[in-house]
Amino acid sequence: MATAMPSPITNTSYKPHPTEKMKAAQWMGTRSIQVGTVPKPTITDPSDAIVHVTHTTICGSDLHMYEGELNDAMQKGDIMGHEAIGFVEEVGSNVKRLQKGDRVIILPIIACGECQYCKRQEYSLCDTTDPSKEMEKMYGHRLSGILGYTHLCGGYPGDQAEYARVPIADLTCVKAPKDVDAKKLLGLADVTTTAWHGNELAEVGKGDIVGVWGCGPVGLSIQRLALLRGAKKVYAVDKDPLRLQLAESFGMTPVDVSAHPEVADYILSLQPHGLDRSIEASGFRSTQKPPHAAMRAIGLERDSSDMISAAIKATRKGGNIALIGDFFFNTNDFPIGAMMEKGLTVRGGQLSAQKYHPFLLDLVVQGKYDPSWMFTYEDNFENIADDYQKFSRHEIPGGLKVCLVTAYGRSLDK
Repeated sequence: MATAMPSPITNTSYKPHPTEKMKAAQWMGTRSIQVGTVPKPTITDPSDAIVHVTHTTICGSDLHMYEGELNDAMQKGDIMGHEAIGFVEEVGSNVKRLQKGDRVIILPIIACGECQYCKRQEYSLCDTTDPSKEMEKMYGHRLSGILGYTHLCGGYPGDQAEYARVPIADLTCVKAPKDVDAKKLLGLADVTTTAWHGNELAEVGKGDIVGVWGCGPVGLSIQRLALLRGAKKVYAVDKDPLRLQLAESFGMTPVDVSAHPEVADYILSLQPHGLDRSIEASGFRSTQKPPHAAMRAIGLERDSSDMISAAIKATRKGGNIALIGDFFFNTNDFPIGAMMEKGLTVRGGQLSAQKYHPFLLDLVVQGKYDPSWMFTYEDNFENIADDYQKFSRHEIPGGLKVCLVTAYGRSLDK
């Protein structure tokens, strides 16, 4: 007998505090973020926590909304962000693992912990935390809710704000030591966890030859963690000179797409056997060849398979490919024949964040991995609108990621 799919939760709405206000980064349209003054959130459900945010950041995937790729899934005034840390100010009556004053990492994925997917630790496939009927219509099923990440993903207000309401807080928050550097913890909220997920999907292990498409914070993190997992060699594929230099300084073999536009052929000239594992971390906006740029420009496709096609060609027979770059819609000219005939395993999906904690936190606390390197710039949270523009244009000082400190976070540093 078929099992009915659970009903989605409905407490995604923003319940405002009757008197208190806060600053928050609000989406106002294409390339328009404002620091608005909005009501502070309150407990909406007994499983909620209210977190006083100390540090937050901008994710590469936030640029999909900023650049207008997902305007049809946004509403003016939406609060952005899904990477933050802070201190618990208040908990609902059903929260058991957290209490007021705890320092926490806020994870992006909202998972119920009770459905069949959560019980298999496939948290990003949660049945109940995204009520979007449009998502179900597009994909045939609902996926998990995500903080601050479009109404396709539940319409949850994000944590690029002075306070955040965190649903199902026992699963969405990771309790963290109070004496660990803030940038280490902030790097664990999404980037490091996503990078580990990419390595897991690709099954990177000892002695592997790995190719990673993309040298942004996630791509570089994937590369560094691949070496930590025992990879023999890692090719770092990008066209940004600074990021390629960073990859080389971390021990990778850089591949400049601008110099080698037929990147798969170039990699195979160096590695005739092919890559054991390939991981795409450049995002669906990455187009290298004119046909895909043209098709996107006139609306014939919304994602691009340029990088994936190169990965399929460069990967050895029977190898593994992981897709991390936030593909949402459709693409053309996809090499399905090569994928099938070469016997490749291709996997993707949002990070199952809860699955990898506290393991990754312990890795950092024990000094085996330090993710703070990704923050090449620090700024006050109030300047986030300017930093969105800098990040989009690759103008963040140091070339990678900004650590944004709220007024509360600055007060604790004094």
